[in-house]
Amino acid sequence: MRTNNILGIFMLGVSLLFTGCSDFLDSEDNSSISGDSFYQTEEDCRAATAPLYSKVWFHFNDKFYYGMGDGRGYNLRAPYSDYIYPYTDLNESGLTGSLVQAWESFYIVVQQANKVINSIKAGKISEEVKPQYIAEARFMRGVAYYYLTMLWGNVILNENSDELVSNPIVAPCPATDVFEFAMRDLEYAAKYLPETSYANGRVNRYSAFAMLSRVYLTYAGYSSNPNSGSRNGEYLEMAKKAALKVMENKQFSLMDDYADLFKIENNNNSETLFALQWVAKSDVYGESNTIQNYFAYGSDVTGTDRAWGGATVAQPNVVWEYEQGDTRRKATWMAYGDFYPELMSDKGGLQMEYSETQLNCKKYVCGSSKDNASITYGSTPINTYMIRLAEVYLNYAEACFGTDLTLTAIKTGDIESDSKVTATLGTNAVCTDAKALECYNAIRQRAGLAPAKKQFTFDDLRRERRLELCLEGQYWYDMTRWAYYQQQAVMNYITGQMRDTNIPVLWDAETQSLKIDTEKDATKRSVGNVQESIFLLPYPESETVQNPLLKGTPEAYTFTEERITDLFNE
Repeated sequence: MRTNNILGIFMLGVSLLFTGCSDFLDSEDNSSISGDSFYQTEEDCRAATAPLYSKVWFHFNDKFYYGMGDGRGYNLRAPYSDYIYPYTDLNESGLTGSLVQAWESFYIVVQQANKVINSIKAGKISEEVKPQYIAEARFMRGVAYYYLTMLWGNVILNENSDELVSNPIVAPCPATDVFEFAMRDLEYAAKYLPETSYANGRVNRYSAFAMLSRVYLTYAGYSSNPNSGSRNGEYLEMAKKAALKVMENKQFSLMDDYADLFKIENNNNSETLFALQWVAKSDVYGESNTIQNYFAYGSDVTGTDRAWGGATVAQPNVVWEYEQGDTRRKATWMAYGDFYPELMSDKGGLQMEYSETQLNCKKYVCGSSKDNASITYGSTPINTYMIRLAEVYLNYAEACFGTDLTLTAIKTGDIESDSKVTATLGTNAVCTDAKALECYNAIRQRAGLAPAKKQFTFDDLRRERRLELCLEGQYWYDMTRWAYYQQQAVMNYITGQMRDTNIPVLWDAETQSLKIDTEKDATKRSVGNVQESIFLLPYPESETVQNPLLKGTPEAYTFTEERITDLFNE
């Protein structure tokens, strides 16, 4: 079902609220929900919040999650996929399909969360019980607004969808207010969510602290001067405190093997803070994870005709970032000669021989029903990571660089000399903080990299973030965060990625290295200009037609509650 504007989106949200949802989170079926009889018990609340983990995020997850995060971040190259190349090429518009779908998806999350929050408040369940389930919905709303303001800046804030349905012609709120709104929602969630999840896959207060570590870190650099080179020390400290809340909790730990993170049997593992939960063997539209369909290189992997990722491949410059022996490369990208025993297991495993001129996607590719009985046609119930413990470690480490950072972008390598063409984003500052080093080295050691480092630079951290979270929809948001206070340096970095050049390459399985193919010429391609406008997306055209105020002067939001300030006093 497609919608054309926020009014239509909110009407869709109403239908989702009263539509059945599979019991993938141990919730009761909610197909019999009605406004008059519902919200009498805790089970009613659990059933109402269940769709917040899957259906409402479907069109974000389907294409935009990786199209924006990894396409725009220039981890992915997909010259024939219109859900990736507009972002890679910096030339999307308000008519780009996956952009419109992402906007819709975020506002469906907002609508669903608003309905749950307001209905619980008015419901007849115990007042002691209400805050936990309100917090669960506010967590989701806060995450949605974080994405909305990172992508579009000024957007419409709303806590009562009925009001917006009756009057959809409203001005947006400034990005500063949207960030604060998201933080307030997540702070409420950190205050009132339970210590441990009440059901498998549900968020708890540490999920909220994890997201707060990301949002505080991001907002620390936000100001009216995108080249200030300065970050807010108070928010950096809050980012570290939020990260520590998670890292010091013994219910979370890094998985021993990086590749195990992306196996269906390890859904909701010890590293998961928040993941979208997809239903096994569901024939209900919007309940299953479709990423494998777009990543898998061929039908021999999936066992079906849904394998459209033959030309969705790694950008050479991300492959050149891996050090020799980094186990994350094989778990993220399939290269010629790689062997995967978990794929095509009925034939003894997959020996990758698809192409020597590219590396194909491995993450979120889980195989066929012969490899895992929960996989069906076009349906792969692997969770989609939204935030996991490794990122929290890296958030802490990034916050430790302090308030003043001058970043410099440098392009390294040269096609003519057959050298790796990469770009760096560095600074003279180095980090020697003991806890930050512990976090940084834990990530590298899990990847098989040794020995432990005694200090690291900002560019070292940038590289670890890129490789650790590659194909998890994050790198562009990292770049946007850095552009909040060092915009010109980030634009120089993007220019150094040489998006306007197709670099011919060959994988050498013996040396485990990617080389420039000197037998072929590099070719030029048309991309958009690298300018400050690339850090905000155009609003969907259907929205601006229906609501001309959206592109107008933003109006301050009136907050009706005080921010929670005692989260770190416990």
